[in-house]
Amino acid sequence: MITQDEVCNVQTMTEAEKYALLKEVIVDYERKESNLIQILHMAQAIFGYVPAQVQHFIADQMELSVSKVNSVLTFYSFFSTQPKGKYTVSVCLGTACYVRGGKDVLGKLKSVLGIDVGSTTEDKIFSLSVMRCIGACGLAPAMTINNKVYKQVNPNKIQRILGMLK
Repeated sequence: MITQDEVCNVQTMTEAEKYALLKEVIVDYERKESNLIQILHMAQAIFGYVPAQVQHFIADQMELSVSKVNSVLTFYSFFSTQPKGKYTVSVCLGTACYVRGGKDVLGKLKSVLGIDVGSTTEDKIFSLSVMRCIGACGLAPAMTINNKVYKQVNPNKIQRILGMLK
């Protein structure tokens, strides 16, 4: 079985080593379609995202269609087919955050970063996403950056918050 250390050391691996590790994962999960979600999680941990080439590799190794792999991958929001930035900025658009200005915060982030939801800046520093609720309703509007919660955010605070990260 794949160890946590192997997954943690992927930054120093070559592409060939990453594919070899993914193949080992697929074998460990017995190439079973019922284990596809776990295999996709591991593929994302290894590559940082699941690009088309990796989807084809998984499909070939598991004797599945690429459309089957892609349909599972794109159904779940926690998988990404695009590389992520160093910082993932997630704006809460749950009811409390939305009502208290979450949509304005999102608009400002789109403007400042020059990207849309689901995208990553060209310099690979920021990725932008939305969440339906982060459980910080009393702190609305809220957002997270790499899972750190920022409370009572308004569009005027965006530049300062992002500036602290660069």
